[in-house]
Amino acid sequence: MKKQYFGTDGIRGEVGQFPIVPEFITRLGYAAGKVLSRNAKLGERCKILIGKDTRISGYLLEASLEAGFAAAGVDVMLCGPMPTPGVAYLTKALRLSAGVVISASHNPYQDNGIKFFSAEGGKLTDELELAIEAELDLPMGCVSSKELGKAFRIDDAAGRYIEFCKSTFPPELNLKGLKLVLDCANGAAYHTAPPVFHELGAEVISIGVHPDGRNINDGCGATAPEALIAKVKELGADLGIALDGDADRLQMVDASGRLFNGDELLYVLAKDRISRGQELGGVVGTLMTNLAVENAIKALGIGFERANVGDRYVLERLKEKGWIIGGEGSGHLLCLDQHSTGDGTIAALQVLAAMSQYKQSLAQLLDSVKILPQVLLNVKFKPGYDWNSDITLKSKISQVESNLKGTGRVLIRASGTEPVLRVMVEAQDSAVAQSSAKCIADLVPTI
Repeated sequence: MKKQYFGTDGIRGEVGQFPIVPEFITRLGYAAGKVLSRNAKLGERCKILIGKDTRISGYLLEASLEAGFAAAGVDVMLCGPMPTPGVAYLTKALRLSAGVVISASHNPYQDNGIKFFSAEGGKLTDELELAIEAELDLPMGCVSSKELGKAFRIDDAAGRYIEFCKSTFPPELNLKGLKLVLDCANGAAYHTAPPVFHELGAEVISIGVHPDGRNINDGCGATAPEALIAKVKELGADLGIALDGDADRLQMVDASGRLFNGDELLYVLAKDRISRGQELGGVVGTLMTNLAVENAIKALGIGFERANVGDRYVLERLKEKGWIIGGEGSGHLLCLDQHSTGDGTIAALQVLAAMSQYKQSLAQLLDSVKILPQVLLNVKFKPGYDWNSDITLKSKISQVESNLKGTGRVLIRASGTEPVLRVMVEAQDSAVAQSSAKCIADLVPTI
């Protein structure tokens, strides 16, 4: 069955537009509460954690969810602003039935969303999401007064998560002598990430740590690293770390201002674990992972597989293969030997551990990896256009692939939410990548 509301990362949209409106979110809380209660252990009361990022709409949606859960007879634990991976950790650590994050991740503040974590700290199964949607189609009710849910606040939530993050850094290492600029995107990690790196010994200069409800991801963080690059250069820092609004993405910058994306950091994580004798089996990237990274990882003597774009699909493939390292260029990096989900703070600590272990800079660790220029064009096509049946387009794609002679890559995929065809070409020369992508895109009938 196809889902009506849940996407690859929960339910998301513009606040005030359906479904991100109080009435629907209250009904969602009730429906999820009913479904999750049925899955609770016999005799145990269902308890669900709610965390959020720093968007002003978080207050509204938190209250709506809480009301829905209470009406379903579910107790709610509130932890306030908390990184998405922090909610996943606390849900598992506190032995709760589920966790909910109110966040639209890297989107602007006008958007918001709801995503769920299971008791084990992973994404909900498709079956549970479909069950919640089925419950949404039924009239909303309310349990009796004696069965109503209660709400509790977890006062030490941030401290618990900070200690967990620190525990993933090798105990024999520290960050003393490291001057670090940390950009928290005015998001959920504004009060958790700085103490982590400071308490491990680094000199930390924090930016993007003054959220006002409207400035999340606004010219800062992992999706806008220019501010971090400028500050690293200005202060002569050794390194810069950028997280996004809900702190599950990571980008890093070295002293020269060079930006390292998730693809490059994925290679560093794999190389470090192999050097420490850890059995990896392989690494999972996505359809967009740079070909140079795939080749470099294979050169380490391990496998590499591509999943669909989205950390949900990377996680699914890792579990299928029994592997532990995966990620995508946007900065979602999964280290399943450390956490059940992608975590920007923990991923940064793993990279820092690799640098300390090798006593090398990021540039030195990636010296053998020459990232191929990658051009991505988004083409809005006419309604009804079937690119898979377009013989002329297919012929041009084959021609471009032949011209690249195995030194590049062509990827064509349709957006799942809008009539847009994404045309991506990688080549050793940026001009070749640009011209190749354009000659393919020009054949798509546009509006």
